[in-house]
Amino acid sequence: MPDQTAPQTNPHGLAHARELQGHLTALDSFSGTALAVLATASGIYTYLGVSSLLDDTGALSFFAASAYSIAVSVGIFVFWSYLMRLMPAMRTTGAKLKLMGAMALGSLAIIAMSSWLNAAALAGSAAVEQHLAQTVQEYQEALEHAHDTAVSAQALERDVARVRQSFEDLSEQEAAGDLSGLAGRGAVFRVLRQKAEELAALEVQIQAQSPLIEAAFEEGNAILSRMRALIVEPGAVEARSVAFSEDAVRLAGLVSSLRQLSVAPLVDRAAEDLSASVVLPELDSTVAGGQAAQQSTITSVLQVLALRAQSLEEAAEQVLALPPAPEVSYAPISSADAVILYAGNFVPSWAGAIAIDLLPAVLVLILMVTQGAIRTGRGDLPAEDTLTLAELRSALHAMREMEALDTPPAAARPGENVQPMAPQPVRSND
Repeated sequence: MPDQTAPQTNPHGLAHARELQGHLTALDSFSGTALAVLATASGIYTYLGVSSLLDDTGALSFFAASAYSIAVSVGIFVFWSYLMRLMPAMRTTGAKLKLMGAMALGSLAIIAMSSWLNAAALAGSAAVEQHLAQTVQEYQEALEHAHDTAVSAQALERDVARVRQSFEDLSEQEAAGDLSGLAGRGAVFRVLRQKAEELAALEVQIQAQSPLIEAAFEEGNAILSRMRALIVEPGAVEARSVAFSEDAVRLAGLVSSLRQLSVAPLVDRAAEDLSASVVLPELDSTVAGGQAAQQSTITSVLQVLALRAQSLEEAAEQVLALPPAPEVSYAPISSADAVILYAGNFVPSWAGAIAIDLLPAVLVLILMVTQGAIRTGRGDLPAEDTLTLAELRSALHAMREMEALDTPPAAARPGENVQPMAPQPVRSND
């Protein structure tokens, strides 16, 4: 009867396992070199990223950046070498999960100490230029907002002119005797002309602000044009950032000037004073009942004056209620910080920087799958069933050598003369 306990051989699985083992042996001959190249490349880009963070360009900074990049290269090489050797050899799920946790933790450490610096080296200048472009956009919005607010305040000139014109018309009516019934330039006429002249002076002030506002806005646009030219100008971004900072300071001053050129606060204060500061003249009518008519007319004029002042104040408060222009200030930024701040705009660079560090993780997973397939193909066969022909020849050769060492030399038979060995001639070294 056949032995039921004998292992079941799987020649196809065994052949497949031997094929995979042969492939691994061939690939293992250059895997270490490839891993060293990846680690060296990551170290070079890490050196460039560290150099961009150091302000000093002397020998100490060079050695500091070199030491950091070398440490990163060695750490990456050793870390992935450990995993490429140990992870595929694990047979239990628990051991594999623990090593995977270690691989995830090590990958995060590599990203923290290397990948972001690699991204800074790959896209640092572009990220700084992105920061400059974003700053220009913010300054443009602030300039336009301040200009729009100032122009809206200039529109109050029409409201002031309308109120002034109404008082001038009333004064003309009073001069003709249509208000108090007393023709001439008496007390009522002087009150109306007083307020019309105040509003005319305010109107002149508002008109004087218009050329100042337009000049500031044009100068701000010219500075913005220079700042945009600096962004796309060839050359080192650090030198361009210095000129950009100078223009940013000037532009911030212009935005503040535009805020101060708004006449809305001036109109608001003038509207408050319009009805509060009325110098009542002496009633000068000599006609019977004339002074009573003048007093009644002046009272009506004051009521109209209060209504006009209220409408003008409401118009000024609508302008004052507009949100102020945002405060913008340019802050210089390093290439590494810019890459982190604008990471969403440089996804390909981040992907490349991380891939060069974590690509060996794919190799580790490939080795795990392959070693698992090899173990599945071999099954539970004993070692003698998995020997190749070359391994069997080597084993037989080793057995013969061991047997030759263990067998004592044959003794001489009786009657046989043992011929001594002839002495060998000694050769000279000449």
